[in-house]
Amino acid sequence: MNKIQKYFLYRQGLIDQYLKGDMTKREYLKMNYNAVVHNDIGPFKYMDTIEKSLYNYQYYNALAKEMKFEITRGGDIERRRDYESQADYFYSKKDRATLKVLEMLDYRGVEAYFIKVKSKALKGRLFEIVCENCYGMVLHSTNTLILNRLREEGAFSEGTRVSVIDEYVNARY
Repeated sequence: MNKIQKYFLYRQGLIDQYLKGDMTKREYLKMNYNAVVHNDIGPFKYMDTIEKSLYNYQYYNALAKEMKFEITRGGDIERRRDYESQADYFYSKKDRATLKVLEMLDYRGVEAYFIKVKSKALKGRLFEIVCENCYGMVLHSTNTLILNRLREEGAFSEGTRVSVIDEYVNARY
């Protein structure tokens, strides 16, 4: 088992703990953040495998969520703007990883759709991507380029559905 696979196994353990109620969403996010930031895996400059791309997705998603959390902690306007800018940057890197995964899969075994969310800011924007070959990961994005590519490739279903991980997606942190 390589380091990336060990990380995915650890992450699944965190998810299992969250689902059992043994930790909050914030605790899950913090432990996942620590797992991706304080290891010797990546991020990868060259995403030449699905595993590396999915790891980069997790890495940049964890960093973006941590920046979003920092915004909620308050502070002066300049500091909050800096965190927002960093979050946007990390989300853009996450979206690059998402696109790479989809391209490597050639959009096969992929189903995407908008999801029902409590957040007014994400309503009609956040979509879910479920891939047969993504180690059980469920990807999310608001990126219009990815959305358009999914539509072009016939992998996007119009309409809104409940997320396969609805409780997690709609839980506040």
